[in-house]
Amino acid sequence: MSELANKLASVEREIAEERGGFALFALFLRQDAEDKWDLVVSSPSFHKDEKEELKYLAGRIRSHLDPEELLLLSRIVLIDPDDGAVKAVNKSISVEHGMAEVRDSNFFGLQIKHAFIITSKEKDFVSPPAIPS
Repeated sequence: MSELANKLASVEREIAEERGGFALFALFLRQDAEDKWDLVVSSPSFHKDEKEELKYLAGRIRSHLDPEELLLLSRIVLIDPDDGAVKAVNKSISVEHGMAEVRDSNFFGLQIKHAFIITSKEKDFVSPPAIPS
């Protein structure tokens, strides 16, 4: 499973370089899910059209994962960086372009068996890349 998390960490770094950083980029295995992981993403730059953002993320993920790994993902969840649950994760776990592994916790009101937190950073410190003049 850490191979999947490592591949998604590469995706996260690439997107952050292109579009700006994330408040949260994490894989969660819910207690009630059978080996299907949720990718939870929160970014100030992803505030436009949710359907287009999901399409963009899915395309980037597909380009990095093989078909068997794609089957391990249940869904991609976009959450506003101002959401209280995102802020709570940011306060308890601080990591950027890394890997914090958490087991048997509660996130977003859900019991989580296992999680890989790739980035969890308060949005005030997240900035998009500079536009060359």
